[in-house]
Amino acid sequence: MRIVSICPSNTEIVANLGQTHLLVGVDNYSDYPKEVEHLPKLGPDLSIDIEKVASLKPDLVLASLSVPGMEKNIEGLDEYNLPYIILNPNTLYEISEDIRRVGKAIGVEEKSRQHADAFLREIDEFKHRSKHMEENPSLYWEWWPKPVFTPGKLNWLNEISELAGGVNLFCDQEVASFQTDWEEVKKRDPDHICMVWVGVKEEKMNPDLIKKRPGWSELKAVKHDHIHVLEESLFCRPSPRLLEGLRKISAVVKHEDSK
Repeated sequence: MRIVSICPSNTEIVANLGQTHLLVGVDNYSDYPKEVEHLPKLGPDLSIDIEKVASLKPDLVLASLSVPGMEKNIEGLDEYNLPYIILNPNTLYEISEDIRRVGKAIGVEEKSRQHADAFLREIDEFKHRSKHMEENPSLYWEWWPKPVFTPGKLNWLNEISELAGGVNLFCDQEVASFQTDWEEVKKRDPDHICMVWVGVKEEKMNPDLIKKRPGWSELKAVKHDHIHVLEESLFCRPSPRLLEGLRKISAVVKHEDSK
């Protein structure tokens, strides 16, 4: 079977199922696992070269609508009459369902059921642990600095925050992605600032820029040096690797709770 993935999270689901050998092409941002680095790159996820996708003669294209603007890719796939499925999860449960769905589509249904169940079991373990946390610090997740975008209640990072024993600073917003501003973040005064700028490697994110924002030197997170530069690949992609991110932020929150 020949599979093309045009979104990093989809590529990571295929990897989770141990089927990277079926991939014949991926989008430019797919960088995990290392085995996909040698594959033909089909363009950035918002402007996939559909003609190049078609030239690879895929039996299945794993498409996505996780980022506004990806609709154009779907139109292109329809135009070339290519077989595809669309993944667009916002919750951890929906990610588990996508593991099952991809597994069924690529012929490893039983394995996908096992992997999805294991994914949900680990989430349940974190859920149990988080209930015993004495403190629930607020986490401000910064997807983009200007204009400011942050996850609302309807995004997996809201769940990740709770499972880690904290609370998403913007959990009161009934959306997946919320546009706000520096002044509003300052008013809410988070305990932790988590820098996960989409598409930006952590070595290119500078915490000093956070400290220089007007009035932000007075924030609890800044005063206590709780500014965390995190791998956006572990927090911003709806794939099984979110559990790796959860383990990482949970250790941070748990460390604070034990003080």
